Amino acid sequence: MTWDEYKEKLPHNEFEIKDLKLLEDAFLFAEGAHKNQKRHSGEQYILHPIAVSLKVASIGMDVRTVAAALLHDTIEDKGAALKDIQKKFGTDIAFLVDGVTKVDKIKYHGVERTVESMRKMFLAVAQDIRVVIIKLCDRLHNMETLESLPFPEKRLRIAKETLEIYASLADRLGMGEMKAQLEDMAFRYVYSEEYAWVAGEVKKRLPQREIYLARVIPIVKKEIAREGIRAVEINARAKHYYSLWKKLQRYDMDWDRIFDLVAVRIIIKDIQDAYAVLGVIHKHWKPLPGRIKDYIALPKPNGYQSLHTTVFCIDGQIVEFQIRTEDMHREAELGIAAHWAWEHAGKPKEGSEVDAKLAWVRQLQEWQGTFQKNNPDSETFLESLKIDFFKDRIFVLTPKGDVIDLPEGATPIDFAYHIHSEVGDHAVGAKVEGKMVPFDYELQSGTVVEILTRKNQHPSREWLDFVKTSLARNHIRRFVRGQTEATLGKPMLSEVDITVEDRVGILKDVSAAIAAAGVSIKDIESHVGRNSPYTSIRVSFVPQNKDEMQKIRTRIKRVRGVQAVKIVEKSKSGKK
Repeated sequence: MTWDEYKEKLPHNEFEIKDLKLLEDAFLFAEGAHKNQKRHSGEQYILHPIAVSLKVASIGMDVRTVAAALLHDTIEDKGAALKDIQKKFGTDIAFLVDGVTKVDKIKYHGVERTVESMRKMFLAVAQDIRVVIIKLCDRLHNMETLESLPFPEKRLRIAKETLEIYASLADRLGMGEMKAQLEDMAFRYVYSEEYAWVAGEVKKRLPQREIYLARVIPIVKKEIAREGIRAVEINARAKHYYSLWKKLQRYDMDWDRIFDLVAVRIIIKDIQDAYAVLGVIHKHWKPLPGRIKDYIALPKPNGYQSLHTTVFCIDGQIVEFQIRTEDMHREAELGIAAHWAWEHAGKPKEGSEVDAKLAWVRQLQEWQGTFQKNNPDSETFLESLKIDFFKDRIFVLTPKGDVIDLPEGATPIDFAYHIHSEVGDHAVGAKVEGKMVPFDYELQSGTVVEILTRKNQHPSREWLDFVKTSLARNHIRRFVRGQTEATLGKPMLSEVDITVEDRVGILKDVSAAIAAAGVSIKDIESHVGRNSPYTSIRVSFVPQNKDEMQKIRTRIKRVRGVQAVKIVEKSKSGKK
């Protein structure tokens, strides 16, 4: 690709003449540094930094970040020295190039490699967010070309790292489109069977759904216009594969409970119109109870804002609508990149919106220091990090209205310890929306949680069976330190409840699907419902880990006639 061809691909009206001169210099410098270098695909290596820089430019980053993206591999591939870049392009660009290079230099293998990679990325986020944005775009292009890598083990390692680190980091930075692309590409390699199954089901279901929504959208446009509201855009949005697979796991792999395989997205001018559109939809179609979500009044922890509602639409079919302003849509797609508030460097001004959005990074740094004192083991560190910072998030409120950010599946005890260790240690009860709930209750976003305490109350060892965060777990373990780690983590006997069509051979086929995973079945029983075409099968077995459990679940779901698969975990003694 020539400079003129590259220039044509840049976003128009984004760069002044002096900016283009800087980019041309960076382009020619990178071209010289990568001369005669090729990628595994056989392509000229220069096409990689070109692709990365165009991705960086497409999300609205400044000219120095785009230039640094062009140069990001020049030091790594020994084509240039950092001092050469600093002399020709200045300190800021040299700093960014050096930052990306340092993130790439990983000396460990296995779990230690993943942990070091995470630590370097977190350090980069804290020092200069632009380094991470370049690195995310770099990883995105590497995933797009991963098939050309000739080593299957390396492809799998890169895909896992993408799923666990890069996609999760993009999510925490609010970069929804980046996160979704990284997840879907990694999904194909990390869970190939599951990917093929989801892709096949979507291919079967999507056309019919799109035809149906082609009837719905004109009605929405007409009703909105009748109220004098001008919609910027109304379209149908298909759910991404990996996000769909995670949702299926929550809903017993039952496709009939997935209402947003294709959702209708409505983009309008201002917040007032967003609520007006919600009213129009509810006036025309009846909403499902409990399915109206106001992420405008209570944004998600990563800054996402929209109104979501699910209604009984034409012919009684269920449809999800998402309503947002143009600014909200831009933030949902680009996240922190949409809040470009830098002056002369990537570090945000204190008190700025970007600074507030990176508050979780400071929490992470504090968490990392505290955690490693108590748990130096890399594998434990990695698993806790995934849960505490990179699992899907919920937000709940204190009675005073303070927002507490927690991982999905968190309980009142997790909430209590996030308020203060004293609150957790002395908790005797919990209320959600004013009603008493058990300590193992799974909290939902947007609810008000209150913890009742008593001075002479102490943590219970049983809390370790259901708490999700390492913060809560560490405090509880500290109190029950006399117990061994072995007693804290018993092997789990899993029970699977399977709803199937009553046909000859179904029991045999389900058993074969489980046995094919190399797992021994401990018990199996079936129950035929009265006046029902469905049979319930309950199977007990001990999977090695949660990943194996999910793989078995997918295998079962692929058996002809299986309608739903629900997992019930039990301790090895059989106690729920």
